[in-house]
Amino acid sequence: MSSMDTIGFIGLGVMGGPMCRNMALKHPGRVIAFDLSASALDALSDTKAERAASIAGLAAEADMIFLSLPGGPQVEKVCGGDIAAHARPGTIVVDLSTTPVSVARQVAAGLAEKGLSFADAPVARTREAAQKGQLSIMVGASQEIFGRIRPMLDYIATDITHGGEVGCGQVLKLVNNMLVFENVVTVAEMMVLGEKAGVAPETLLDAVSKGSGDSFVVRNHARKSMLPRDFPERSFPPEYVLKDIDYVFQLAQETGVPLKAAETVRRYYEAAVARGLGGRYFPGVIRLVEEGAMAEDET
Repeated sequence: MSSMDTIGFIGLGVMGGPMCRNMALKHPGRVIAFDLSASALDALSDTKAERAASIAGLAAEADMIFLSLPGGPQVEKVCGGDIAAHARPGTIVVDLSTTPVSVARQVAAGLAEKGLSFADAPVARTREAAQKGQLSIMVGASQEIFGRIRPMLDYIATDITHGGEVGCGQVLKLVNNMLVFENVVTVAEMMVLGEKAGVAPETLLDAVSKGSGDSFVVRNHARKSMLPRDFPERSFPPEYVLKDIDYVFQLAQETGVPLKAAETVRRYYEAAVARGLGGRYFPGVIRLVEEGAMAEDET
């Protein structure tokens, strides 16, 4: 890909909006954006990003198409529909969404029949990191395609890992997320246990962060959210956690790997939704430990 290639960007949500903004600010060539929301497009009006009237129109003009969509069904619909029908042969589709591994591989196969290339490139880190262009991206693609999309990914990320062939980006993303979801639950249990045994939670986090029990979750989710019991809305809620966990279990079924710890963690987030913690930041699962809610979960 050359610096003057036209980038198409579909999906300007919480993460997609800031990613498209960075591309519009940094890419020398054209950037064409599409979203169903007019206000999402309005938010880019101070950049050179052009509004596409339709996905079909965007697909016909772009040399490389980036997707930032809610999940697998949307990616399948957009790729199997307007992109497959209207993109020129040789176009590269880069999916920044989180989808099941099998969906990434099926979509890639379908696009290949039309002469289109595909990379799964799910993003990690926060909306703030997206705004700063400091995301971590894990990529599944051939070496050739990875080399061609890498300069564009540099617009939005500081850490880029080539995981292997198509699908491997999603494997890495799901593994990363599952470890975070599991660690939040285990830290929540230990914070409540420590407090009931007489140690102030802040003291516990200070001590653990200096020892071998330290982790990203201890320093971030626990310190910033679980300690002050601050679980805002419009952050990553248990419903989103469960979507990713479903993708993890699909992969576990396909590969025949038993995930016993993950089964327990899944029950925590299901209980969080059932007990009214839905819609709020997922480390709120500490409330379930405090309330003894999981005592009934003896299965």
